[in-house]
Amino acid sequence: MGDKLHWWQTRWFVAAMAAIAAIPLLWPTIPPLVDLPGHMGRYRVQLSAGDAPWLLDWYDFKWSLIGNLGFDLLIIPLAPIFGLELAVKLLVIAIPVMIVTGLLWIAREVHGRIPATALFALPLAYSFPLHFGFVNFALSMALALNMFGLWLWLARQNRLALRAVIFVPMSCALWVCHAFGWGVLGVLAFSAEMIRQHDRIPDHASGWGERARHWAAAWVRAGLGCLPLAVPMLLMVAWRSGANVTGQTGDWFNVRAKISWLTMPLRDRWQSFDIASTAVLYLILFKGFRDPNIEYSRNLALSAIFLFAVFLVLPRIVFGSAYADMRLAPFMLAIALIGLRPRPGLSMRGTATLAALGLAFFGVRIAGSTASFWLYSQSYDRELQALSHIPVGAKLVTFVGETCHNEWFMSRLEHVPALALERRMAYSNDQWSMAGAQLLTTRYRAARRFRHDPSQIVTHVQCPREWWRPISRSLALFPRDAFDYVWLIQPPPYDKKLEAGLIPVWRDGRSAVFRIDHNRPAVTLTREELTPPPR
Repeated sequence: MGDKLHWWQTRWFVAAMAAIAAIPLLWPTIPPLVDLPGHMGRYRVQLSAGDAPWLLDWYDFKWSLIGNLGFDLLIIPLAPIFGLELAVKLLVIAIPVMIVTGLLWIAREVHGRIPATALFALPLAYSFPLHFGFVNFALSMALALNMFGLWLWLARQNRLALRAVIFVPMSCALWVCHAFGWGVLGVLAFSAEMIRQHDRIPDHASGWGERARHWAAAWVRAGLGCLPLAVPMLLMVAWRSGANVTGQTGDWFNVRAKISWLTMPLRDRWQSFDIASTAVLYLILFKGFRDPNIEYSRNLALSAIFLFAVFLVLPRIVFGSAYADMRLAPFMLAIALIGLRPRPGLSMRGTATLAALGLAFFGVRIAGSTASFWLYSQSYDRELQALSHIPVGAKLVTFVGETCHNEWFMSRLEHVPALALERRMAYSNDQWSMAGAQLLTTRYRAARRFRHDPSQIVTHVQCPREWWRPISRSLALFPRDAFDYVWLIQPPPYDKKLEAGLIPVWRDGRSAVFRIDHNRPAVTLTREELTPPPR
């Protein structure tokens, strides 16, 4: 390829790609990610419980050392400077930016130059886990990619002692951000060390036995080289052995779910567009096997194989957090994609064409994400007009409409109720309540079965295998004495007689805010009306 850097291999190009990655998130005031508003409600309790003591009547917030504290800690210095919402937005913007820089840095270290094929991995900066709002996880993965780039750079510079020293505190900090990122960094570092150590062992083997011994020696040496990353294992043991720690691990080897995760690494809004884009990724990976002009790096190919093995054995639920295996799928694909490179025999014209196609693909996906986020932001703005009709400190119960079908398009309104907690310091019944998995648990016993997530989700009928309630059951059974207001967000159709005792104060289409008249009882429904059959 020569000594000359081509346009996609320069520092200015990396900086430009990082800047472009931020574009979809610039417009929305609140990044429209499914779980993010729920987290923002927790941050408000964390920051403002002293100024609004009634929050402590509803929620129990206790600091503890858990492997899921990224945003929770960073908000502390940033919120006083920027305000909570802008601080959250800036942190979210940093995630795709750092994913892009991390992927390109790793590609540069492994291949010596950024290969043209690496550009096809950049759209995975906006993968389904980010859209779902797993922000601590996504931040830890963005950090892990850049830390892996640093790990490779220090190895290339033969500064192994320095690497061992600095990666002890860095790995601990990464674990505190989110344990998943630390685990992925360990897998990447170990696979890279295996290749490095194997290549250092003189191989005069004439048979498979000697080669196997060399790989075994490389395995042992790689494990020793990765010991600086092992300290967080002590933190993990301390976390999971703590008192009152909840959150189960289960749903192992769910093959159907794993296959579906492999089809939706780019899931956002438009199913055909997202699946076609995913097909492009698999086509590029396939070309690495079939196209004589493209090859795989042994280093990153081994990393991708290791990540795929982890993906296969990882359960769907880990420590109470769902979609654990789904979260890994896009990053597994990204590592495999940046492991590709054009063979030396490919012409400069062919290599530049690959780079141009990769850049165009990235641009199309960024344009799609920008349009999608703008549309989601419009729906947020419409629903949040209700907050001006909800008093500060209100005891608010919210019901958000959902369907029983696993539709590709997600409204992303499931945790919008928490913005009433964040902006109006009102009660929000969508907070998660799992001791040991989150810092916040609910303590408002008067709300009974409407205290926490998923009590805010309502459907038209009873959905199979779901905890969600039909809208008729929720409106008839929620404890009215425990609440002052009801907020309906795009609810399914319901009988208007269920509004008895509810005084409307705001409406916009199907969404509405009601003040509860405690002097009027709720409507009594028959058993059949309370639990409509699934359909």
